Amino acid sequence: MNEPGPKPDANPEWGKATHDPDERLFLEGPRSRMAETGRALRVFFELIKGFRALHFVGPCVTVFGSARFKEDHRYYEMARDVGRELGRAGFTVMTGGGPGVMEAANRGARDVGAPSIGCNIKLPHEQKPNPYLDKFVEFRYFFVRKMMLVKYSYAFIAAPGGFGTMDEIFECATLIQTGKIADFPLVLLGRDYWAPMLQFLRETMVAQGTIAPEDVDRLHLTDSPQEAAQHVRDVALKQFGLRTRRPTRKMKTKRERNGTG
Repeated sequence: MNEPGPKPDANPEWGKATHDPDERLFLEGPRSRMAETGRALRVFFELIKGFRALHFVGPCVTVFGSARFKEDHRYYEMARDVGRELGRAGFTVMTGGGPGVMEAANRGARDVGAPSIGCNIKLPHEQKPNPYLDKFVEFRYFFVRKMMLVKYSYAFIAAPGGFGTMDEIFECATLIQTGKIADFPLVLLGRDYWAPMLQFLRETMVAQGTIAPEDVDRLHLTDSPQEAAQHVRDVALKQFGLRTRRPTRKMKTKRERNGTG
């Protein structure tokens, strides 16, 4: 189990760029056959590392959301509350491992002694795991990291966020729509933030026939962390027959033990 990392700087560019020249080469097009074979092996071993690290983390709920919200923002507190509620319901809380909403959800899980997991992305000079993680796994490739966030979760909660959060919402929605994963709960947390997007989906995409009404209906919109966690729990237990763990006693973070948290 990894030690919690340092508290991240308030860097609005967290997760938005990479300084790794190898990753840029990967996306620039074909290289030599030997180079492509080597890269395929690196991807393979990164997948194996993720599988080994996350195999026993228990029934997870992944919380998506912006890295940019500070501790005093209402969306941070909302995400922290949802982390607490998920932990009390017996779930492991998984995030991308960074600041903002991710930190808040992991912190909420820690508040109630629930397991707190982060799937970190290696971004030199920018990325640091938040300090509320019981375990974190670092990945070089975004697509491997995103797959792990989906593979080990039985529900997804999206707090307000940017392009990355929308990418994660619609990837999960597409996987559910196409039957690649089961019809897991997909919750949008924050009515005022997500309502305009849902309006566009219904009034434009459904109206034009590019998606079906049920594709929108599966997106559960709420302002209540309690409702979000209850919806996840009800579907997980009734539809998928999951058995969640009993919440453990509250654990203190390193900062709290040192009297700085």
